[in-house]
Amino acid sequence: MGKQKLSPEGARAKARRDLAAANNPDRKAKRADSQMKRREAIKSGRNIKGKDYDHNSGKFTSVKHNRGGTQAVDKKDGTKAEKKQSRKA
Repeated sequence: MGKQKLSPEGARAKARRDLAAANNPDRKAKRADSQMKRREAIKSGRNIKGKDYDHNSGKFTSVKHNRGGTQAVDKKDGTKAEKKQSRKA
């Protein structure tokens, strides 16, 4: 997917929104947890190159698989679906 074609004002607004989303408490906690898991795995000698920690499955998966949505079988994949489900809960 190519870069979005945004006006300068739109690009600045998107940058602010993206930064706010990346720094919300839930994302910060997941990012810190992922960093700890990565350090732990590297120390124990595991090869995790090209992999991300998946908080849904609780293990390292390929970046491609993790970014595509890795919900349980009874849940719909995708970040929009995850957001809708978290609002219901």
